[in-house]
Amino acid sequence: MTLDVLYFAWLRERIGLPRETVETGAATVAELVEELRAREDRYDMAFRDLSAIRVAVDQQLTEFDTSLSDAREVAFFPPMTGG
Repeated sequence: MTLDVLYFAWLRERIGLPRETVETGAATVAELVEELRAREDRYDMAFRDLSAIRVAVDQQLTEFDTSLSDAREVAFFPPMTGG
């Protein structure tokens, strides 16, 4: 399947891209993260601490065990704070 993957804030800085199109066989967000981490050190470093990352699938905030079936977009970003 083909997914648009978006990176925000410090994730974008560590990976060096705001977005990319990824071919994946991942069934869940967690599997996608493992595929990304295996690509290069910059991805491994960015996704090392998943407790510091939030994820949205097709613009819906979700969890890492969420299925990617029928998904078109996955976005990764740090937790949001109020102010």
